Amino acid sequence: MVTSEGDILRAVERWFEQVVLGLNLCPFAHKPQHEGRIRFELSMADSVESALSDLYRHLLNLERQPEIETTVMICGNLLDDFADYNQFLDLADQLLAQQDWEGLFQIASFHPDYRFAGSAEDDRANWTNRSPYPLLHLIREESITQAVASHPDVNSIPPTNIQRLEQLSEAEMAALFSGRRVTCISSDTKKPG
Repeated sequence: MVTSEGDILRAVERWFEQVVLGLNLCPFAHKPQHEGRIRFELSMADSVESALSDLYRHLLNLERQPEIETTVMICGNLLDDFADYNQFLDLADQLLAQQDWEGLFQIASFHPDYRFAGSAEDDRANWTNRSPYPLLHLIREESITQAVASHPDVNSIPPTNIQRLEQLSEAEMAALFSGRRVTCISSDTKKPG
């Protein structure tokens, strides 16, 4: 089945609205979203080289356009395999270093098959970084610094997010993560009482 570019964008925007904002997985995302300072950019690159070129262009746009706080680059055609995606992240970090963008930008990672090292495949913690498509979240370091300084306990965010996901039923998980290739996990966790 061929998925249109519009369908890909809608799937990611729905995930962002319902999961990232709806479950408050990123308490820092509400303000820039409300202010229109988040850009969702679709890359239909079909090679690593062209995806790196798209990544470079988006980072350059961030550098030149301070009104954009963050860009989410959606890989609609590439990096479906999580191992390939991780290798691409290494190249993305090299690009940051080559362009002297370290300290200016960070790249956060989201993937349909995201799996933290040492975790079981069906661990709900993995779902805090699972998205309908492979994503590269390009973030200004200055924004991260300000957000962390304004949050009373930034270290509580990851365990709180995991707890939120563990409290969801299988049906709720399936509804929230119904985008392309994102399937419900086979966890024994039940929604409390």
